[in-house]
Amino acid sequence: MKNQWAVLALLCSLAFAPAVAAAPGETVIEVPGNADFLAIDGKTVWATNRGRVERWSKAGKLAEVLLDGACGAMTISNGALWVADCKAKTVNRIDIRANRIVAVIPTGLACSDGEMNLVSGSGSIWVASDRSGVIARIDPATNRVTASIKVEPGTCYLAFGEGALWAVSAQSQTIQKIDPKSNSAILTTKLGKSPGFLAVGEGGVWVQEQGDGTVARIDPASGAVTGRVKVGETLQWGDIDTGGGKVWLRTTAGQSFVVLDPKSLAILARVGKPVGSGALRYTPGGIWTSAHDVHTLSWWEYPAAIGK
Repeated sequence: MKNQWAVLALLCSLAFAPAVAAAPGETVIEVPGNADFLAIDGKTVWATNRGRVERWSKAGKLAEVLLDGACGAMTISNGALWVADCKAKTVNRIDIRANRIVAVIPTGLACSDGEMNLVSGSGSIWVASDRSGVIARIDPATNRVTASIKVEPGTCYLAFGEGALWAVSAQSQTIQKIDPKSNSAILTTKLGKSPGFLAVGEGGVWVQEQGDGTVARIDPASGAVTGRVKVGETLQWGDIDTGGGKVWLRTTAGQSFVVLDPKSLAILARVGKPVGSGALRYTPGGIWTSAHDVHTLSWWEYPAAIGK
């Protein structure tokens, strides 16, 4: 009888478990649809999906908000999730307590294929709004565009850090440093082939040079390229983040993600199996990754131990 109850308990736990361990330190969560871009909300994560955004924890889905054209990397600021709608070409403000859209801002989008992102910094929300080379600055107090900043044509990718907005154009193969006080570009640096997503932290600005398979390190003060690391043949469609003294690079081929030393530019680890395209976000407790080709999210525990 004890054995029968033990078997029954095991079967029940498997039936209702939202995730299964797939590798040391990895917990895989099945996510129907096309979970892609991520934004950290405390111990939980928001993900774009087909026709919606969803909030997840390791225990399962906590909330969803319908948004027909939800796309691109998101940001959390002022008690809200800010996410683009690639169909309507708007920026949407979602109250993360009420789980509902509270403002729709008609900004236009420079890259409505979804390969773009919103960022927050200097009391504002920023989005590339026109492919001719314009960034819209949104005031969260009014939900209105307060400035339109001229940048290089084809600018889609943004990051905020070191007191500045950083803007990458794959078309022009450049990164620009934007002064939030003057709303103007003050530095322009030439990059490698097909630069894409970027992150600021750990002493540098880090840019995926997707066509070259490299990550470039930019000095935040001078804007100069101070080093490069070759990761693979290409770095198409991945993602990048910083934290815990490391640079975290979501890859498409070869592995799930790569860990870089920001000082030596050494590759410290290649982690997981190749699972196609997706996103990555660092937290001190773990790394969140998405893999929309296989319909999963993954939580990787103990990031401090990865790459040691």
